[in-house]
Amino acid sequence: MFRTPLNTARAWLILGATLMSLLAFSSDAAEASEAWAFGPLLSRFPLTLDEGERTEVLGPLFYEQQTESEHTFAIPPLFSHFLDTGTDAEEWDFAYPVMTYDRFGKESRWHLFQLVSFAGGQNQADLAARRLTIFPFYFQQRSPQPDLNYTAVFPFYGHLKNRLFKDEIFFTAFPIYVQTRKRDVVTDNYVFPFYHQRHGDGLEGWQLWPFYGREHKDVTIKTNGFGDLEVIPGRHHIFAAWPVYLHVLTGLGTENPEEQYAVLPFYSTQRSPNRDSTTVLWPLITWTDDREKKFREWDFPWPLMVIARGEGKTITRIFPFFSRAHTETLEKNFYLWPLYKYHRVHSDTLDRERTRILFFLYSQVQLRNLATGTVRKRTDLWPLFTHRTGFNGNTRLQWLAPVEPLFPQNHSMDRNWSPLWSVWRAEQNPKTGHASQSLFWNLYRNETAPTTRKYSLLFGLFQYQSDAGTSRSRLFFIPLTKTKKDSEHVPEHR
Repeated sequence: MFRTPLNTARAWLILGATLMSLLAFSSDAAEASEAWAFGPLLSRFPLTLDEGERTEVLGPLFYEQQTESEHTFAIPPLFSHFLDTGTDAEEWDFAYPVMTYDRFGKESRWHLFQLVSFAGGQNQADLAARRLTIFPFYFQQRSPQPDLNYTAVFPFYGHLKNRLFKDEIFFTAFPIYVQTRKRDVVTDNYVFPFYHQRHGDGLEGWQLWPFYGREHKDVTIKTNGFGDLEVIPGRHHIFAAWPVYLHVLTGLGTENPEEQYAVLPFYSTQRSPNRDSTTVLWPLITWTDDREKKFREWDFPWPLMVIARGEGKTITRIFPFFSRAHTETLEKNFYLWPLYKYHRVHSDTLDRERTRILFFLYSQVQLRNLATGTVRKRTDLWPLFTHRTGFNGNTRLQWLAPVEPLFPQNHSMDRNWSPLWSVWRAEQNPKTGHASQSLFWNLYRNETAPTTRKYSLLFGLFQYQSDAGTSRSRLFFIPLTKTKKDSEHVPEHR
């Protein structure tokens, strides 16, 4: 159903390009057929950052792009289609984000405003299944495997599997009765969330929220995926007048059992062989001694003033004036929050830094591959520009950028909306020596390569091209000059 309009639009595009080429026909027609340069009306040109070509019609309103394995056709902001044969991935966007269709191999998903969706494919057991969701009222799954089928009509009756972070959910006249299962733990809710009973492997508990609740789990043993026996720690929870009184025991049966007491907001303690923490007037005043991570921390009052010292963590914070915090792998600083913020994560192979001024007004993210020494960088100044540098050294600059800094990794936004306001584009490929600049959707366009240079201005009314041997220029599509450069060979004098 999608192929007919796509092919029709492409046919009109090719027809328009052919007519424009006939208008520009001259003795250089063979050379002109390789690329079209009619500014915002129609332009076809080789890609700078990849092997391939791109065709643009009516400024930002139509474009088609082809590389070795990827094809994109778009009518921003109404429609776009992306196909990657290398990874067998496909994306359709209709007035993004109103309606989208995404496919990766056999997995697919169609959605309308993220509320109505169809999804199909195979689960981790390679069993096919198709889902229909009208959130939050209707949930359905159908599969050749009957035990994977389910239907739910909220709030009347339903049964779901592997949805909403649970392995199974069954409800009748919600919230009168809801049963959930997560692995071996089954919870029966009556008048959710006020009363429930819970049971599982070595586990039992109940609660009448917010008055009283208790839960106890014995230490159990199970066989893991490698065939080895694994100890599952026990725990014991009690609350009364939630959240005023809490008593929690965790890690039972391990070398680091932990006990927590709380009478909120007056007092809270946490005690274990590895860590002690005490809070008074929760959550304002806390002191912590973490022997495992080797640091001590004082919060008074949290989060305005925080001080931590030790091998595992160092923090000095007086909010909102300044904060300096670092661990072995993490560094976080700010001054006059949110005026300036700095965040760094360091590992053996990667080093990531991000600097921000006033949230998204200015942002710079740099990711360094320590094994190869290559760097990927992105700089945004909202709403003026976005500049990107890839690990391969390719760079791209775009003016204007009112949305890109807010959704930095959203490729659908780049395809469907960015062309509408990218009045200046500049790209450079240092490995091939190619570079290009475009102003007002190719009203002015410049392309350079190691041996050639091309200019086009004012809908192609003026064009200039030079290479190692010749230079050509046109005015109103009429060839003006064709100059052959003199040989650089200097004859030998006798």
